[in-house]
Amino acid sequence: MTAEEFRELALSFEGAVEGSHMGHPDFRVAGKIFATLGPDLTWGMAKLTPDQQSDLIRQHPKTFEPAPGKWGEGGATKIILAHADAEAAGEAITLAWQNTAVRS
Repeated sequence: MTAEEFRELALSFEGAVEGSHMGHPDFRVAGKIFATLGPDLTWGMAKLTPDQQSDLIRQHPKTFEPAPGKWGEGGATKIILAHADAEAAGEAITLAWQNTAVRS
């Protein structure tokens, strides 16, 4: 998956808009971030629950890993784009959008 494919996927959800956070792209619904692209555009992040994160890492260990520190412990999940396919990344971003849109 490329950074552009990740971007297109994230923006395909109802109400999703692109913004910028700390100098790199983020994707928001109702003003809240549900996904980001890393500064070097080689990875993305999906805002998951810890259980969702655990399930995806178990199913796709080369594609997903916890974000560093407390963010990762809370469910923030890195998506390694070089190992991601549209189905796996789509599942993660869909969950992230749902998690965020429901809370808005």
